[in-house]
Amino acid sequence: MCAALLLSACSSTIDNTYYQLPSTPAVMQVRTGGEAQPPVLWVEQVAVPDYLSGNGLVYQTSDVKYVIAANNLWASPLDQQLQQTLVANLSKALPRWLISTAPLGEKHDMLNVTVTGFQGRYDGRAVVSGEWVLQHNGRVVKQGFYMTLPQNEDGYDALVRTLAIGWQQTAQQIAKTVITIE
Repeated sequence: MCAALLLSACSSTIDNTYYQLPSTPAVMQVRTGGEAQPPVLWVEQVAVPDYLSGNGLVYQTSDVKYVIAANNLWASPLDQQLQQTLVANLSKALPRWLISTAPLGEKHDMLNVTVTGFQGRYDGRAVVSGEWVLQHNGRVVKQGFYMTLPQNEDGYDALVRTLAIGWQQTAQQIAKTVITIE
């Protein structure tokens, strides 16, 4: 019995590793009372499918098979990370706008994003896909996005950085549309 306890004490344990999408802080905006109200964009929600809503990072091993990591985990829920980094990226791309995760005032545009893919892939690429819907002055604009980006290095660190680049490019695509319809 002592030998069994000794062997179990010596067995190696696998440590969990936690990942957070890198992001630059949102631009701080200070307005005085005499300035016109800036346009407001409410990022209402970023939705992810069930297979992405768990803690584990996702890796696609074939055209039909996905593996969810057991020890390489998101530090906070992925939908929250995506929403927070989207707000930061849009704030940077749209400095005249006030971008928020909550409705501010009575007049605001609204953005909803559905992410359908946010994973590494067997061919060394990262997939970022989905669609977004923007409501602006009574108009509704819906657009899909799909990109595969090459991962420059192996490993989960590089995967998370590559996914963040794809998400930033998605924010830039949304910002260009906002500017166009403004």
